[in-house]
Amino acid sequence: MDQSVKRSDGLAAHPDAFDQLSGSELSPYRRYSAAKWAEFRADTPLTLTEDEVERLRSLDDPVDLNEVRRIYLSLSRLLSAHVEASQSLFRQRKRFLNIDGATKTPFIIGIAGSVAVGKSTTARILKELLARWPSSPKVDLVTTDGFLLPNAVLREQGLMERKGFPESYDVGAVLRFLSQIKAGEHSVRAPLYSHLTYDVLPGEYVTIDRPDILIFEGINVLQVRDLPEDGKMVPFVSDYFDFSIYIDADEELIHDWYVTRFMRLRDTAFRDPRSFFHRYSDLSEDAARSVAEGLWTNINLKNLKENIQPTRPRADLILKKGSNHLVEEVLLRKL
Repeated sequence: MDQSVKRSDGLAAHPDAFDQLSGSELSPYRRYSAAKWAEFRADTPLTLTEDEVERLRSLDDPVDLNEVRRIYLSLSRLLSAHVEASQSLFRQRKRFLNIDGATKTPFIIGIAGSVAVGKSTTARILKELLARWPSSPKVDLVTTDGFLLPNAVLREQGLMERKGFPESYDVGAVLRFLSQIKAGEHSVRAPLYSHLTYDVLPGEYVTIDRPDILIFEGINVLQVRDLPEDGKMVPFVSDYFDFSIYIDADEELIHDWYVTRFMRLRDTAFRDPRSFFHRYSDLSEDAARSVAEGLWTNINLKNLKENIQPTRPRADLILKKGSNHLVEEVLLRKL
């Protein structure tokens, strides 16, 4: 979350190169159509109702029970296998090191991707599905929004136009939080954020108390930073992940989803006088659309190209969405 990924071969930086490589035998991923991926569900039970899915999905996200069956049940089954393998490895390492009394630390799942691509819906649906496994694990969800620097600090540092970029986060706080979670500490606090006021809520936190699984969602969670010349350890946020997911879509589609969502919010949430974007609620449709296009081009598209998309090849699994906002392909990293 500090700096954009830099690759001398250009493969990570150029989306066309990644798409070409991901379809070749040189790719580190296995590629599946949504129909083929759905077959891997096997006997995984559907534990959500249509009403629950409607409650979990974000604005203008059309995910429904059929999408849960096609994509998320197979993903839940895969994650179950990874969690079991992690627990088995922990027990073996405990015996190997002759450690007494140590307890398994949480399994952390990172979810990355652009704004408006559906990360929040994916995170919430996964949280509910994983919590309903037969073992009834405790599953918590934390987003990186609360780790943004307060607006007052961003204004002071001239970063309001780069809100959401890596430098707009308190990376030290993120690393301390994840380190405490992985250490199995009790009652670890994560700061809260208001999408209404578009700012961190001062003095407000959610307490995370030793979950079995933690989902950590945010646009830049797969970011790396430059390696130090002296070889000293430089932790990345993703160093604490046991599994990572990138929600992907073509740039033009994300643009359309972003603008559509902005226009919907103009008629709903922006009408609240407390909203940071309230000043846009009375604009004409053309003027509001012009604002949305400007925010996309000058902020969100730049962040996507410079910081978010280059981290895509670092994910363990990529969910590629089509024009209907539903997953069309799944890329799973080879073992």
